[in-house]
Amino acid sequence: MIRKFKKCLITGITGSGGSYLAEYIIKKSNKTRIFGFFRSYGYKNLLEKKHKNRISFLKVDMTNYSLVQKKINLIKPDVIFHLASNADVRGSFDFPIEHAKNNNLITVNLLESVRRSTCNPIIMICSTSEVYGNVSKKDMPINEKQKIAPINPYAVSKTYQDLISQVYHKSFDLKIIITRMFSYTNARRLNLFQTAFAKQIALCESGKLKYVKHGNLKSVRTFVDIDDAMSAYWLAATKGKIGEIYNIGGDKIISVKEFLNKLIKLAKKKINTKLDKNLLRPQDLTLQIASSKKFIAHTGWKKTVDFEDSVKKLLNECRRGIKWKIKKY
Repeated sequence: MIRKFKKCLITGITGSGGSYLAEYIIKKSNKTRIFGFFRSYGYKNLLEKKHKNRISFLKVDMTNYSLVQKKINLIKPDVIFHLASNADVRGSFDFPIEHAKNNNLITVNLLESVRRSTCNPIIMICSTSEVYGNVSKKDMPINEKQKIAPINPYAVSKTYQDLISQVYHKSFDLKIIITRMFSYTNARRLNLFQTAFAKQIALCESGKLKYVKHGNLKSVRTFVDIDDAMSAYWLAATKGKIGEIYNIGGDKIISVKEFLNKLIKLAKKKINTKLDKNLLRPQDLTLQIASSKKFIAHTGWKKTVDFEDSVKKLLNECRRGIKWKIKKY
């Protein structure tokens, strides 16, 4: 059975993932009314310009439980995508308390607000493959039975989100589905290494930078395109099984260095690179290969964007994006 939704709430709608998801749902389901919680303005202007009157924006600091509860009771959504989080992995080593306080509190506030509300929505908890940490090569590809062992403060906060959501499903019967997304292209999230590379190349092409800074290039990942990632989120909500955890990832295996080299080959001028030690993490993932078999079996998800095309899309969007003026406050 395919679920249909009249009212969809996206937390963190003005962030990178939230803005892409809102646009995907607008194209996919024109009868679904979209509401969005936001704290910083981010891509709000972009969404309003492209999709006027399609999204109802609500400025909500989700660390304020009373406010979250009030807005949930007002909207009464039948599906919630929880994407709001501070997702800066490198920054979480510098500011672990801020990451923990924010990411943990906004999630339990959301879950508790739904538990005490008069609505009973599907709740999509958008977790991350970072919760698995460094998995040995013999355990690749990573499936949902792999133990959680985060290696950075951001991943610990996402582990809390993941685990507290499992508790709320099992103890309070909330209709929760958890997705653990592996690496995906996202031109609007500048702290992802692939996006940082693409943006710097665009700036080099325009003469605003002399070289591309990078950190660790040895990590090996699987990648999926942003469009396929957003379709996966939607399919998880419309077809996924309540209470399940799903890994979502691509089948293209490539190192960070190889990804950078692919972007450089697409550049319009010679690109020089330079190691920036400030970009190195105290601990880093070395190998992450996803198994999406369960998710594909349950939803019929199919990847539609070729990897080479996805890299070109990323670079072209970053070329356009260096002209964006993103309002954060």
